[in-house]
Amino acid sequence: MIQNETVPAIDSKMNEGTSRTSRVRFSANPDTFSEEEEADIRHKRLLRYWYKGGRRYSEAEKAFLSRVRIPSVGLLSDGETKVGWLRFFDPGGDRLYYWLLIVSVAVVYNSWVLILRTSFPELHKRREIVWMVIDYLCDIIYVLDFFVSSRTGYMEDGIMQKDIQKMRKHYVHTRAFYLDAMSVVPLDIAYFFIEREPAIRMNRLIKYHRFWHFLDRTESRTSYPNLFRLASLMQFILVIIHWNACIYFIVSRKIGFGSDSWVYPGIKEGGGNLTDLHMSLTRKYIYSFYWSTLTLTTIGEVPPPHSNEEYLIVTIDYLIGVLLFATIVGNVGSIITNQNAGKVDFQNKMDGIKSYMRFHKIPQHLQQRVIKWFDYLWMNKKHPDEEELLQSLPDKLRAELAIHVHLDSLRKVEIFQDCEAGFLSELVLRLRPQLFSPGDYVCRKGEVGREMYIVNRGKLEVVSETGTKVYAVLEAGSYFGEISVLCMSAAGNRRTASVRSVGYSELFCLSKHDLMEVLDEYPEIKTKIESIAKQRLENDKRRTSVLLSNKHDKNRTNENCSDTEPRVKSRAFAKLEERIVVLERERDNILEEMRRQREEFSNRLADLETSVAQLSRERVRPTSRSFDFVWKRR
Repeated sequence: MIQNETVPAIDSKMNEGTSRTSRVRFSANPDTFSEEEEADIRHKRLLRYWYKGGRRYSEAEKAFLSRVRIPSVGLLSDGETKVGWLRFFDPGGDRLYYWLLIVSVAVVYNSWVLILRTSFPELHKRREIVWMVIDYLCDIIYVLDFFVSSRTGYMEDGIMQKDIQKMRKHYVHTRAFYLDAMSVVPLDIAYFFIEREPAIRMNRLIKYHRFWHFLDRTESRTSYPNLFRLASLMQFILVIIHWNACIYFIVSRKIGFGSDSWVYPGIKEGGGNLTDLHMSLTRKYIYSFYWSTLTLTTIGEVPPPHSNEEYLIVTIDYLIGVLLFATIVGNVGSIITNQNAGKVDFQNKMDGIKSYMRFHKIPQHLQQRVIKWFDYLWMNKKHPDEEELLQSLPDKLRAELAIHVHLDSLRKVEIFQDCEAGFLSELVLRLRPQLFSPGDYVCRKGEVGREMYIVNRGKLEVVSETGTKVYAVLEAGSYFGEISVLCMSAAGNRRTASVRSVGYSELFCLSKHDLMEVLDEYPEIKTKIESIAKQRLENDKRRTSVLLSNKHDKNRTNENCSDTEPRVKSRAFAKLEERIVVLERERDNILEEMRRQREEFSNRLADLETSVAQLSRERVRPTSRSFDFVWKRR
């Protein structure tokens, strides 16, 4: 009977927490987006493997975020929207990032192609017009970058400066302005006086600082930073090998092809002209690249040098190779270490738990449950110390981050609907995530309630004390435990039901101290929660009475059918009937004893009244003098 009294309250929590109509108006189709949102989504798919763009919020989620005043749902920042597309570039915005991508393409083109065309003139002469078009297209990008850099905002006293004159003045006084100016000096004018030589345009490589800026921005945005660092490292290694190969071919041409075994072998052993194979442009570059790779990595044998120039070049290459090898080993080792840092830290914690359980001789079945709990954390990429990761963030930013991370669950919780933004921020900072394994009891009936829980993910069952009967199922958005925390029931701060996890369930735990500390600052919300709890308790009583009446009707039906269908009584019912007979017999004995004592008391009371009346008559009757004298002395 007591178990049934606690069922409706939990059941009503589930129904009210998951299927109630909130004041926040949810759209009938939560996945519909406006034209601007669709365009923004298509735009961000271009870099979806490297950059995680903004979350696709539904109309219901936007309505909830607007209620709690979280302004970061917009597609553009306020500065870009108000100032304009060409008047201001946010240094952390997407438009500047995509422009840096275009500039980086031009810088990478110059770093690879200029030295290649200088080393192999036949490559430059074959498509001279095409190369000139691409060169001047890159120059246009360089010039436009002046305009973008002069409209890029900067921080001053913690405030983003958006004034055009201030941004232009700030850019002119930076080192980047002088580097950009030197990179666009038109040295191509020398083409009117000398033969077209791509080496004249080498000043375009000064723009390389913008490529470094792009790499830094991408590394902070990408979801795969270790993979990106490895790709960047390989790109720089290939550029160094490429430049060294081109320089080797230029030196070989100056010394003379085939003059010794060190230079490019372009002449037959018996003399003569260049062979058809060695005249091939592909063969020239591949051989030079092969020699450069062997020299810089020092992993293969190359022909020894003969002249002083050759010795000097090989010595410099070996020194560069040593530094290059150390850089490769250091960076690759750092990448591998960072990539496995989380796994190593997680494995160390797991090994420590295993050693602890073995030392204390914990039962094997309990050890398996602990190991499975850790396996679930690792498979779902859950960090056991999430609070430590976010501890360095400010409270307001941490609260906003937590709201966005757990938005799907928080917007389903009844107490968070129509609440103040300050209340939600204060409460979210005090929520502690907890993970329960299959079959774990979150709370048991009769325990002291010190926390309330909010279901974030998974399913839980409200069960009887023995765990054999399931009364209700709680899903994401449901919450329980506030009745015992607020001491609203007749049991005080005791749990009124047992809750068990079906699978792996993720809950938010809120302690009684933290809850009361927040509710003291928001008395209106406290009154609202108390009224909800009282209403649930009233529903509990009404539904309990309905269950009892239904059970009584069922018993009466069984009694009416007992004449036609003989019922076999169980041993428990027989003992109960015997106990009832004994109690009735004891009751009759007690009533008989009470009746006997009542008659005895009545007789004694009558005798006492008679004696008092007789004494009263004797005092009124005249007595002798001696008797009177004695009486007075007394």
